[in-house]
Amino acid sequence: MPLRTDVQNNFMNLFSKIIENEPLENGNTLNLFALKITNNCFSYETLTEELGNILTTYALSRSTYDELCTQKKYASLVTKAKEKLRKAESNDGELGEILLYCMLESHLNAPKLLTKLELKTAVNNYVNGADGVHLLKIDDSSYQFVFGESKLDSNLQTGIYEAFKSINTLLKDDLNKLRYEISLVNSNILKETATEESSAILKKLLIPTENDENLNIDHSFGIFLGFDIPISDEERKMKNSDFRTLMNGKIEKAVRDVLTTLNNQIKKSEFVGYSFYIYIIPFSELDNTRKKIIENLKTM
Repeated sequence: MPLRTDVQNNFMNLFSKIIENEPLENGNTLNLFALKITNNCFSYETLTEELGNILTTYALSRSTYDELCTQKKYASLVTKAKEKLRKAESNDGELGEILLYCMLESHLNAPKLLTKLELKTAVNNYVNGADGVHLLKIDDSSYQFVFGESKLDSNLQTGIYEAFKSINTLLKDDLNKLRYEISLVNSNILKETATEESSAILKKLLIPTENDENLNIDHSFGIFLGFDIPISDEERKMKNSDFRTLMNGKIEKAVRDVLTTLNNQIKKSEFVGYSFYIYIIPFSELDNTRKKIIENLKTM
């Protein structure tokens, strides 16, 4: 693999794996994870702490990150990363984008190709398009560009529709929007590669006329969906073990209830030939939770 992943596999230890790599239509996969539960609450403090550790590699390119680490400017490293985050009150989706990055790196083993937060055009204004671009190695001669799409919506079914609507927009106009994403990767490639060898391999994947090794490249999509799972006061009073069992069942049922919707989207003719890697995570009080986590990341 020409690039390193920066989110370690042990990030997944924060979650209970309710459904993992379950087959969907056309050979695609579904993963349903839930934050582990402590005292009848999702462990948001643990997640926030770990995201704080990951924020620097998410928000900064590898070259910026490596340069600051080499210079031992650790305070600057953290400060620069925090500056990239949008304001919590005007920030509907950044938590989902960060978690998408974490899932694609730690679970799918697909390293980031592009640091979009370094392409900010103005304060609180970022380059539109995919929510991330990653590289997945299938075998020695086959790779995929994984374009990210994240949706946080209290209603999971609505989130599914909105995610595939956004992906359809990326695929319209003779793939012009995907070409634009690839051009961004190409123009920023030196920010993410550490060696001339890794840069040369990526050039062959990005520029057809440079591909003298018969390397195969396809486009795919990584989707992160966050939704609201209701928890009543009476449920919170249950014994810890009973509460965990109840929540795992409620979460799995909520997702299985929308599997038909998910598969119907994947089966649409405009998506045939593309791979989808789908990650779903439930939240309690989603709107308040996402704002609180982002605010804590900015101030911790």
